[in-house]
Amino acid sequence: MNGVGSATTPTLVSRWRHPRLREASGSDLLRRVNAVAVLLVAVDVTAVAAVAARYSPGAGWTAVVAAALLGVRAACRLYRRRLWLSWFHDLPRSAGATAVAFALVTLAGLVAGAPPDAALATQWAVLAFAVLSEPARLFVFAFGRWCRRRFHRCDRTIVVGAGKVGVDLVGAMLAHPEFGLRPVGFVDPEPALDRTALPVGLMDEDLADAITRLGVGTVVLAFSHARESSVVDSAIIAHRLGCTTLVVPRMFELYQDGPDIERLRSYPLMRLGTAPTSRPSWWVKRAMDVLLAAVALVVLSPVIALCALAVLLESGRPVIFRQIRVGMDDQPFVLYKLRSVRMNGEDDSQVTWSVVGDRRVGPVGRFLRSTSLDELPQLWNIIRGDMSIVGPRPERPGFVREFSAIHELYWARHRVPTGLTGLAQVHGLRGDTSIVDRSRYDNYYIANWSLWLDVKILLQTVGELLCRRNR
Repeated sequence: MNGVGSATTPTLVSRWRHPRLREASGSDLLRRVNAVAVLLVAVDVTAVAAVAARYSPGAGWTAVVAAALLGVRAACRLYRRRLWLSWFHDLPRSAGATAVAFALVTLAGLVAGAPPDAALATQWAVLAFAVLSEPARLFVFAFGRWCRRRFHRCDRTIVVGAGKVGVDLVGAMLAHPEFGLRPVGFVDPEPALDRTALPVGLMDEDLADAITRLGVGTVVLAFSHARESSVVDSAIIAHRLGCTTLVVPRMFELYQDGPDIERLRSYPLMRLGTAPTSRPSWWVKRAMDVLLAAVALVVLSPVIALCALAVLLESGRPVIFRQIRVGMDDQPFVLYKLRSVRMNGEDDSQVTWSVVGDRRVGPVGRFLRSTSLDELPQLWNIIRGDMSIVGPRPERPGFVREFSAIHELYWARHRVPTGLTGLAQVHGLRGDTSIVDRSRYDNYYIANWSLWLDVKILLQTVGELLCRRNR
């Protein structure tokens, strides 16, 4: 177990588990609805309907205009949540999106061979849309700022880091409620300033407890004298509890505005993406998991049966090996495998690390392991919802406690369901390999998850199985 060392296994309460974690991550949907974003969508839909009625390009071309305008504007993130409600700041992006939509509508007319009258009508519709929507967007931004100031429509906010930057940020929030943040306290195990110098209170409780007790919607990570890993822990906890997470970047004075950069007065704040499991695309992943696992289980059932017969002939019963593993949110589940190790008495698999050259592994077991055929019964775990096809590989509870105590952020890999294959595995990290490297790959996978990344890992898994690389 490279990177584990000789440390003993300590008792460890997982930093990841929190009694209200699941409840908080699935509740308060109404609070997450952003009124400004909803109004911006309503303005654009109304403008599309108005120009369609005025220029009457026909039902088909009206659909083309609507799809081009609304689709491009959504892709340009004009309906995003935002702190800075500035029409002037958003105007270049909005104008660019309208220009792209104009080009797409024109190209569609040329490709489809539209009559000149219909093509001209669609082009005028796009231009008229800009004339109608931009003044309405200006009003929405002004109305949003007014509501935030007048009715305190602001997110309760915790600032992690009670130093100069954190105090400046809280001061800006208090003086300018139009940015939509209402500070309720600092969290910092090693504050740089005295409590009496802080504009809001310094909380002594755990960040997760403070978030759930106060109904916090936003967490801002400023600079802290605490260990870097402690700040990362705070980001992951806030992220998983469903909070908007904003980070003050290093060398923030040099940061330019970009797609993921918010502005709170003169401070740039990086907005972290939402947790993968909270995105609509995650439901697509789950549906594909069930479909592919069910099909694979049916198609590969003769292979599983032959492998089970080989295990039975080599070492008898049981053919299916059951073992407790740790899944999402530290929840234990029973994992199923074809048995590849001879049963020689007491089962020590929960505390013993199987390595290459294990004498208990016979020829059949070695073949099953080298080809990963012993993993096929985990298709049933995927159908049951214990696992996913792609994700961090599940580990035994004893090793999870040991690795979490020794390796920073090992615990954080349980933010998503475990998988049959994963990013670490396609990079050769299987069996007796570095736990540190596995953890880094797993956390990279979670931070950068997308459906395409899953597809890429599946294709790399197939390539590795066929070429038998890294074995």
